[in-house]
Amino acid sequence: MIEFILNDRKIRTDKPSGLPLLDFIRYEQSLTGTKIGCREGDCGACNVLVGHLQDGQMKYLPITSCLTPIGNVQGKQVVTVEGLNMEDLSPVQQYMVDEAGTQCGFCTVGFIVSLTGYCLSHSTPDYKAAIAAIDGNICRCTGYKSIERAARHITNALAGKDTRETVDWLVERKFIPPYFKEIPNMLQTIGAENGGQKNGVLVGGGTDLYVQKHDQLLDREVDLVANHPNWRFITIKNGVCTLGGATTVTDVQESDALQTLFPRLTQHLKLVASSPIRNISTLAGNFVNASPIGDLTAFFLALNAKIELTEDDKSRTIFLKDFYKGYKDLDKTKGENITAISFIIPPANSHFNLEKVSKRIHLDIASVNTAAQIIVESGVIADAHISAGGVGPTPIYLKDTCAFLMGKPLTPELIRAAIDVLQSEISPISDVRGSENYKRLLLRQLFYAHFIKLFPNQISLEVLA
Repeated sequence: MIEFILNDRKIRTDKPSGLPLLDFIRYEQSLTGTKIGCREGDCGACNVLVGHLQDGQMKYLPITSCLTPIGNVQGKQVVTVEGLNMEDLSPVQQYMVDEAGTQCGFCTVGFIVSLTGYCLSHSTPDYKAAIAAIDGNICRCTGYKSIERAARHITNALAGKDTRETVDWLVERKFIPPYFKEIPNMLQTIGAENGGQKNGVLVGGGTDLYVQKHDQLLDREVDLVANHPNWRFITIKNGVCTLGGATTVTDVQESDALQTLFPRLTQHLKLVASSPIRNISTLAGNFVNASPIGDLTAFFLALNAKIELTEDDKSRTIFLKDFYKGYKDLDKTKGENITAISFIIPPANSHFNLEKVSKRIHLDIASVNTAAQIIVESGVIADAHISAGGVGPTPIYLKDTCAFLMGKPLTPELIRAAIDVLQSEISPISDVRGSENYKRLLLRQLFYAHFIKLFPNQISLEVLA
């Protein structure tokens, strides 16, 4: 039995835990404001807010309900656009009207939900944050400028927001209905876990599985990563950073410790996916789905990370670069799950970068991606870990290229010479994301980009051209 709060009502259902939340909202509860759009987590028409208690406060995040198994909202609150309606329009709704932020209207509810989630955040209002909050919403009518103007008005209306007692502040100013104040007490009456099943199908955020296997999951019980809170953590101890397999991309992005280790972390992770996807996608899920162009896989390959595989009370640890044996072929038994990922904290003289090219600049599947960790001592490359995706049947750790670089002075000549080695390690194919030659050219340019960005005083495009 799954229990959660839908807007202001407690829900108890025996529907299969794998049923997409979107389907339950529309077909079981007749709340049709949440739209069926792409069913791939791309358009944002199905966005809802999911709230849970964290450190005594309600934390609300937008998610794509089309990809979320209903079991993942156990013990939480789900807010649809109907749950935001009041006698009068909220400021979010009113500013969208005033600025003609809607035309056909199909996408509007998703924008309203996402912008209300921005209002509910405990951070100081900021226009850039408002725009970032709707990075997972697509509008095919307005050209966005009217929506951007509405976002600026909303930000101005939030001036002086109480970032601690945010809900009370928003209720008082009629941004959200009064019932929001009662949700913490209501959640106390619902358990945090639903026990889970043991049927061999483990689902994390569902951001890939529900795109690929929607029909196979919607009417069955599934095992849920959400039922394993001990798999969701970030720790640093004895020079090693360890992350639980259920850690989300947003968890990584919001980690102060990781932000310190990787100053460009937010910039890099915004290349990965939209906010609603980052809020639910897990590290282990990204690795196990074994996409040759997995962005997080490329990131952690360049950290020479290890993964812990656990089955019952047995566990083993291997390098992530040894996990992929062939296309969708993993060094993993059916019963093993990735429960942790770890990497040695890079030293102070380490430099890290992630590059990606896709048809859209942001929030799209990569044509080619690559990450690099370069350690330089006295002008010499002491260590190198470089990954590449989209140029072979698996994510690739470029071991020969790394070996070629190590122990040599960092010079433009060395970087150019390394290209021949790099090209010998990859085997791209021509497909919808580009020809073989295009992908080889992309990786060469992205390889150059690592050094241009990380060592601007020594390496420039002009000297590499």
